[in-house]
Amino acid sequence: MTLASTPLRGITWDHTRGYLPMVATAQRFGELHQGIDIRWEKRSLQAFADQPLGELAAEYDLLVIDHPWAGFAAEQGVLEPLDPILPQAFLLEQQAQSVGASHESYRFDDQQWALAIDAATPVASWRADLLAKHGVSVPHTWEDLIHLARKGLVLVPGIAQDTLMNFYMLGCRLSEDVSEGGLFHSRHEVIDLERGIEVLERLRELASFLPRESFDWNPIRIYERMTQTDDWAYCPFAYGYSNYAREGYARRRLKFGDVVQYGSRRMQTTLGGTGLAISSRCKHLDAAIDYVQMVAGPRCQCTQFTENGGQPGCRLAWLDDELNRRTDDYFRDTLPCLDRAYLRPRYSGSLRFQGRDGGGAPIRAFLRDGGDPKTVLEQLNTLYRESQQGASA
Repeated sequence: MTLASTPLRGITWDHTRGYLPMVATAQRFGELHQGIDIRWEKRSLQAFADQPLGELAAEYDLLVIDHPWAGFAAEQGVLEPLDPILPQAFLLEQQAQSVGASHESYRFDDQQWALAIDAATPVASWRADLLAKHGVSVPHTWEDLIHLARKGLVLVPGIAQDTLMNFYMLGCRLSEDVSEGGLFHSRHEVIDLERGIEVLERLRELASFLPRESFDWNPIRIYERMTQTDDWAYCPFAYGYSNYAREGYARRRLKFGDVVQYGSRRMQTTLGGTGLAISSRCKHLDAAIDYVQMVAGPRCQCTQFTENGGQPGCRLAWLDDELNRRTDDYFRDTLPCLDRAYLRPRYSGSLRFQGRDGGGAPIRAFLRDGGDPKTVLEQLNTLYRESQQGASA
């Protein structure tokens, strides 16, 4: 039986940024390695956040994953640990070329479970033409942002997962030491009561000026609305997509940059991105090892991966002159935000807390409909404690 008769199967997420670079790299890999056929399939962005990793790893050889799955992978053994099978020099290069904590985010229990092929965090975006039309400028402070939101020019993604990430963002900003006094400083409490109330009230103030339908929109929907219509000019924080900074991708091009200050410091948004992992049931491990090294390597990241719509995880690509020329300096202008991004919890049950019905749900309900912030914080703490009792699935 040849490798081609049993092709490697991969699963990624359904967007130009998530799907096309995997198909393109698989095609080229097959041309360079005759007899190996890597076929990529895709799932929705919501399924990317929610679908159990154990189910996927049983069906696919290669997986594009979210880094909070690292703890589950370490506990359940559904992914192949990369330290024993990849060259040490390659892993050290990956660490040295990491965008912020992207490489570290896939390391848990002293093992590397995926390679950071994609880096992202919430960043600011705007339509320069619309800001000029309305006689306003890009906000620099939280107060500037609220002033702009009052004019009806601001959009923020409002689904549960994104509201939770924004809760983390302000929670980080309100603490001088995140590990001690900001977020998850004990096994019983997400954030202390005083800071938690302030975070919810500030987010609720902003939400009061947003269109109600935006509570059903993820970052992709936000960017589509901002580029396909002329109704909104500014988004203060949504996971960045360099595609919308590229000429010809959408009806109008977006400009991206760093987020606003809250008080004396810029906010610390919540790290996202994706990693490329190998299932522990992979049928052809040698081919998978060669492929993941190609995709995550600097040469591919700076060329084929990004040229086909990807958003690289390699720092060299973020500093590349040509890639920045094509994206109106998307990578250079947002890199400071990536470098200080907050690394979410990655314990085995963390996806239960982060998922659709997790901690973001009561926050979203509060931002949309109001209520008692203390009750919301009690719900968060209950969900947090429950998530520590078992794996995500």
